[in-house]
Amino acid sequence: MDSLFSHPESDSREPQPDADQLEPLIFTIVVSATIQHAFMGFTDHPHLWWPMEEHSVYGAGSHVEFEENLILETSEAGETSVWGTIDDWQPPLSFHASWYPASTPLWSTELRVAFRAVDEGTEVRLVHDGWEGAEDPAATRASYAEGWPGVLANYSRFMGGAGA
Repeated sequence: MDSLFSHPESDSREPQPDADQLEPLIFTIVVSATIQHAFMGFTDHPHLWWPMEEHSVYGAGSHVEFEENLILETSEAGETSVWGTIDDWQPPLSFHASWYPASTPLWSTELRVAFRAVDEGTEVRLVHDGWEGAEDPAATRASYAEGWPGVLANYSRFMGGAGA
């Protein structure tokens, strides 16, 4: 699979787990910032840290932004692709979105990102689940299990950390 947004070919020879048996992916990082700053860095400035060359629909040169209730990628030519629909927005504590980059809402998964004060700054906890909504649940989960650590490492570096 080429990217976090690729849709792999499933191998029907191997038994696939039921989607409801797939565990959520949970990633936690700590950034040296207040909750407000961490939330703003994540939601107001993803165009500055999201690795578009590896994880996007249109590739390097495009940018991602949170716009109203959407997470949206725009290409250099002005084409747009909706990555997700935000259905719970609680700044600066959390947001929840139906997540479907390079797909459609029909094949969406669930993404929640929460921000919590800790002694070192702010804990950012990303929970990705709802695999039953994906076209190929096991392969989709595996792709995100591989992709999210690098995405969050970029965010951590952007926020002044060393990354993961």
